[in-house]
Amino acid sequence: MRIIRRNFVLAGVAAVLSLAAGVSGLAQQAELSIAPAADALNTVRFASLDVVIDAAEPLAAWQFELTDRNGAMLIVGVENGDSDAFSDAPYFDLDAVTRGNAEKVIVADFNAAPNADLPSGAIRIATIHVRYDAQTDPDYDLRLVAAGNAAGEPIEADIRIAN
Repeated sequence: MRIIRRNFVLAGVAAVLSLAAGVSGLAQQAELSIAPAADALNTVRFASLDVVIDAAEPLAAWQFELTDRNGAMLIVGVENGDSDAFSDAPYFDLDAVTRGNAEKVIVADFNAAPNADLPSGAIRIATIHVRYDAQTDPDYDLRLVAAGNAAGEPIEADIRIAN
């Protein structure tokens, strides 16, 4: 009877040791698979870019293009600006941003309200959220494609990324 119990205990100990070794091996594998993901987080950075248009007269419509001359930027989101005239999210290629392959973005908006309801002066029109390679400083290229008044006529305006 003692021999049977002793063999049973030895078999139990062997099973526990085997299980512990297996769990230890799984833990090591988990660490190995997690490590590259942690390293990947150190290779990218995120930034929010406030885009401001400065228009001397009421602004009813605008369009700009944002790229990165170094090719390290990826657009991850676009938000509206401060003006009530442009309170909804502006128009852009949401599918490209959602797919994660928007290396540049063209953003536009318009409002057919009377001049009294339109903004003028320096207006934050959008915030662009970007991800970029941490080893490469972005070199943003922001270009105003169009700015117009309520009559659909072009107006003089400047565009910049606010600090």
